[in-house]
Amino acid sequence: MSAFHTSGMTSSGVSRSRVVSLDPLRMRAKRHRPHALHRGERIWRDGAGSVDLWIELLHGNAFEPRAALAFTVTQDFEDDQFTLGRIPCEDIEKLYGLQVHELAVFDSFEARALVQTRRANTVLLDTDAFFLPHMRALSYRREHARASIAIDVIDPDARRLGYFHDNGYHLLDGDDYDGVIGTHADTAQGQVLFPHAEFVKRVREPLSSTALAEVSADLLCAHLLRRPMRNPITRWHAAFPEHVDTMLARGEGYANGYASNVMRQLGANFELLAHYLQWMREQGFDIPVTTLASARKIASEAMVMQCRLARALSRSERDLCEASFVAMEDAYERVVPTLADIVC
Repeated sequence: MSAFHTSGMTSSGVSRSRVVSLDPLRMRAKRHRPHALHRGERIWRDGAGSVDLWIELLHGNAFEPRAALAFTVTQDFEDDQFTLGRIPCEDIEKLYGLQVHELAVFDSFEARALVQTRRANTVLLDTDAFFLPHMRALSYRREHARASIAIDVIDPDARRLGYFHDNGYHLLDGDDYDGVIGTHADTAQGQVLFPHAEFVKRVREPLSSTALAEVSADLLCAHLLRRPMRNPITRWHAAFPEHVDTMLARGEGYANGYASNVMRQLGANFELLAHYLQWMREQGFDIPVTTLASARKIASEAMVMQCRLARALSRSERDLCEASFVAMEDAYERVVPTLADIVC
């Protein structure tokens, strides 16, 4: 069952609504097999955020998501974080014929999301992981945390929906449905702010095979022109001593947040870039093995550094992780600038 289809029209001009029973919904959840990027060994299993969501959403609709990972070469150091990964909407449209639009919510989220899913569109929603049952090992019914999901089926009568998140396709119902959809929200007096949501619709046929790879290569060149002009890991290196002092002063909670938005974002981004370069090699592009290996080196060394720093902070030690910085700075020079020389 594909989420993206052009909506049909009756002779009277009224768009047909998709009718979905619960049995096919259960079958889809059981049948969905995560993309290869989410199976087997990974250095960073949960660091790519919305990119992981798009990987499964595209894969679930029989598209090749690795073609969309060219944007990873643009990651920069933003003084207190590395740029959070997000596939540009323009790339998604060029590669897969999909447009992303903001969802206008003017009476209830449930009503507006139901309209779009019945048009065979998918609704992207920032919600609370507290209500996502597949996250039992992390946040489910334990703590409130932001999560982005892609809803493709809603059944209000059964209080049930199907959604993509991270590395799979899942179902939820009952009280979890109410928590995600907000069916009990009191908006009469303006007490609740509607959630931010978007919807995805198909406007043209997706590219495939050689055409997909060629357009992806064009996107890579365009993104390389937007790359940081200075090595972002070198800039981070210069700021790091002050960051370590702040972590020592503020303790474990702050240090965990720092690691998630700095080491994890850097490592996860370059792990995705390594997968992208491998895919490009498989499509016949002349990507040096050393460039691919250097991207993996950044991903693995960022993990080494995260573990090393955690040990040092637990002992109240000031470890500036010089060896990790030297390795990652050198690897960066062998990845992004080298790609720019080859591709552009």
